[in-house]
Amino acid sequence: MDKQSSMKIIMINKGENMKKLLILLMLSVLSKTLFAYTDLDMDGVDDSIDKCPNTPLTDLVDINGCTKRMLVSPHHFDIILGTNYSTSTSVSLNKINTFSSSLQVDYYYKKFSLQAYTSYYKTNGENYSDKGMNDSFVGAAYQLKLQETFSLRLGIGVLIPTYNSLLNKNNTDYTASANFSYTLGKVNIFGGYIYTIINDEAISETTIYQDTNGWSSGLGYTFTDKLYLSGVYNESKSIYAGIEKIKTISAYGYYSFSSHWFMTCYYAYGLSDSASDNAFSVKLGYYF
Repeated sequence: MDKQSSMKIIMINKGENMKKLLILLMLSVLSKTLFAYTDLDMDGVDDSIDKCPNTPLTDLVDINGCTKRMLVSPHHFDIILGTNYSTSTSVSLNKINTFSSSLQVDYYYKKFSLQAYTSYYKTNGENYSDKGMNDSFVGAAYQLKLQETFSLRLGIGVLIPTYNSLLNKNNTDYTASANFSYTLGKVNIFGGYIYTIINDEAISETTIYQDTNGWSSGLGYTFTDKLYLSGVYNESKSIYAGIEKIKTISAYGYYSFSSHWFMTCYYAYGLSDSASDNAFSVKLGYYF
């Protein structure tokens, strides 16, 4: 091999070594860059400068990694199916048992909500039976949070005459309500007032209808994130003139199976002859 050929081989080897050195240097820099960058909450901001390291994936963040806007929709709905039972004693009809199934749909937008409710009943008593739709309800409510622990809920509604009665000419009725809630730790004190304008026209001269109003107060306790129980006293005026006030005490329970599925149970005991002796309901709901 001559001298010129030897020089070419040396130059080629030097060039290959330089290429290898450059590749190793690039890999080293890239490796350091990759391992130095961490973003555990995956918001696009390096953990070393992220001032809010636990931002939810659904939030839009600023250059500091802090929530700038929540991407979770403010619109929510729920659908609730229920089965209900009540029993009462009448002088003329003796013991009356009523079974019903109900459907409720709610819409929530921030502090505003809409509600629609309807039910189908079947009543049995001695020498008496009846079945059909009860009046349906459509309403709206707005919640005012006056303090961190105190809120006021104002509502209006319409009772649609889907109930077919032989006692009256069933017309549309209107309701207005106000409810408060005060929370102290796990304890919840609440109460409310409702007024109903009755527009039904009596067919019988012995039956006189009147506007009604009622109030309630109760105490609740949040046992866990999933379980809430409460007790309520309720008193209201009957839609029939000359009938004593309807008085009941009741217990209510709410249990959440998950972030979507929940169940409620309700039991009421009548304290006056005008109230049902016992009433019980179980409802299953889905929130989304």
